[in-house]
Amino acid sequence: MNTKKVWFVTGASKGLGLTLTKKLLAQGFRVAATSRSKNSLIAAIGEENESFFPIEMDLTNNQNVKKAIEASIGHFGKIDVLVNNAGYSQIGTLEELSEKEVERNFKVNVFGYLNVIRNASAYLRQQKSGHLFNISSIGGYTGNFAGFGIYCSTKFAVTGFTEALAEEMKPFGVNTTLVYPGYFRTNFLSEGSVQTPANPIEEYKAAREMEQAHLNDINGNQPNDPEKAAEVFIALSQQENPPVHFFMGEDAYHYANLKIETIQKAMEENRDLGTSTGFIE
Repeated sequence: MNTKKVWFVTGASKGLGLTLTKKLLAQGFRVAATSRSKNSLIAAIGEENESFFPIEMDLTNNQNVKKAIEASIGHFGKIDVLVNNAGYSQIGTLEELSEKEVERNFKVNVFGYLNVIRNASAYLRQQKSGHLFNISSIGGYTGNFAGFGIYCSTKFAVTGFTEALAEEMKPFGVNTTLVYPGYFRTNFLSEGSVQTPANPIEEYKAAREMEQAHLNDINGNQPNDPEKAAEVFIALSQQENPPVHFFMGEDAYHYANLKIETIQKAMEENRDLGTSTGFIE
């Protein structure tokens, strides 16, 4: 195992990012870890040392992201594996959420990812090696969860641009993997991480039920182990030809298969009408 590799992990002060960072350090890798607060990284992981480089980074500020990546390269000399992980879930129906609530979720989950990709790609392209992980969600593949439309749409956006990114980076020897996690037992659904609508509308009963199910029933009972997820990331980074699409968790496979069956059924049922639009030469 090449533990000399340098990883750059965003959103490393909690959740999957924190578990991954701890696992990498325990296995001897070098890690540049980012968070909005450097103190939160030090509190969660420890003081800076020869393997651990904590960086305070505002994901939504392109110049700030550029400086963080430059600082990481300046410290370790390179970046081998980048994990675009930071983000949060904004719950609420499309009518309930304000323009600001929607924009903030997109600013972090979509434009924040793009800031990291934009600045890291410039380096990885010249290095002619590396591996980019973009963390989506099973909600980035199937969006039929009432009250989760905005969050899912941010993850659908990640899915879309990652497919293009994989093609763009392939000629430079850089691998790209889009990860769709199912439910992992982290604090992702806990207060302070997940956001609920500032102005809920009582009539949206299905959305409220889905919201309460996530906050009260699923939170703390997620079926997947983040420690095993960290091992999976390391294993993927060591594959010679890693996949572009990677579903993580039995539940992720379940929901993906439901979506695939739904789409195949809809296409088959409407094949004649759907293919009737061509010119008859």
